Amino acid sequence: MSALLPIAPGLWTDDAQPHLIGGRKPGGEIVFPMPQGDAAASVEPVVLSRHGRLWSWTSQDFEPKAPYPGPRPFAPYLVGYVELPGEVIVESRLVGATLADLVLGMPMELLIVPFDATHCTFAFAPESTA
Repeated sequence: MSALLPIAPGLWTDDAQPHLIGGRKPGGEIVFPMPQGDAAASVEPVVLSRHGRLWSWTSQDFEPKAPYPGPRPFAPYLVGYVELPGEVIVESRLVGATLADLVLGMPMELLIVPFDATHCTFAFAPESTA
């Protein structure tokens, strides 16, 4: 993935096994993504777990409206929420599975995947296919 640019800066670490970067608010709540600008003033960066459990999901069968265009031509994709236990629930693309494969609570693992011809993004896949 090194030839592809991240879809946005600061979303994950640059390790061989990348981790998402969240933020811990002064009260202890963890959020993702890490806030930017003035909103980050009292938030401490925190490296999140690579592993979680599928919390909810759906199929994105229609192209999102601007300003959220994706790769062309549009192809339906899976999106879901992955709970990183004790941390946060992350909205993410889901890869390596079909809608029929997904099961509530299934173990998921973070991957960095191509988004378009020049960018990569994060996604979660079932641990058996990651």
